[in-house]
This record gives sequence, C-alpha cells and structure tokens, in this order.
Amino acid sequence: MSQPAIQLDSSLGYLLKEASSALRLAMEEVLRPLDMTISHYSCLELLAQRPGLSNSELARGTFVTRQSMNVLLQRLEKEGVVSRPASASSGRTLPTELTARGREQLASASAAVKQVEDAMLSGLTKDAQGELRAHLRSCVEALETARA
Repeated sequence: MSQPAIQLDSSLGYLLKEASSALRLAMEEVLRPLDMTISHYSCLELLAQRPGLSNSELARGTFVTRQSMNVLLQRLEKEGVVSRPASASSGRTLPTELTARGREQLASASAAVKQVEDAMLSGLTKDAQGELRAHLRSCVEALETARA
C-alpha cells in the first residue's frame, strides 16, 4: 500500500488550519459576550484603520462575500455602529465610517482579541514572533504568485 501524499503529523498546511481553527474558536469565545461575531469585529477594526472603505473592500478584508458584508453593514448601520451616506457621491460606492458607538464597541473587542493573540503567542520570543510573521507573509505571497 502506498503512503498518503500528505502526512498530517508533518503537514504545515494542516497545522496552519488547526491553528486557524483554534484562533477562531478563542476569538468567538471572547467576542460572544460582546454580542459580536468575528466578521463584525473585523469590519470595525478595518474601518478604524481605513475609514471610508466600501462594501466590497470590507468583504475582501474580512474574508466574507459582498452579500454577507452588505447584510452586516445594514445591521451595524441600524444599530448606529457605522454610518454610510444615503447615496454615492460618485459611482455606486458608499464609503463606510465608524460612529462614536462603533469606536466604543471596537475598544472592548480589540482588548479581548488582543488577549487571545497574546495567549497564542505566549510561547514565542519577540524575535520568533517576527520570524513567524515573515514566514507567514512569505507563504501568502508564494500562494498568490502561484495563482497569478
């Protein structure tokens, strides 16, 4: 019998997926009491760092479909967390911005998510964390280049 093409015990891809799942579960756990999903939190974080993003840009940045992002933005707008103009100043893009309430929500969520990330990285030195970031960026770039 032949050996499987991928050995799960040594597969970096499998380990990345396992780490991603563990991170997602930990983030969901700390965001749930704040009545937030990861997409909700990610959307607010992106808007804090890049005000005025469109629905499409937010969808790409949070790894959801445009339709899912549109539903989320409508809910967040109704709750007073984000604001969008009633009509586009040019084209069809409605730039989105955080409101004061959105910034308050984000502050609580960011602190909770930071604790999760700190726990995840607690076994690594600062140098090792930097190396991990560099290696992960390299992996992403290699896959994007392969797709192009």
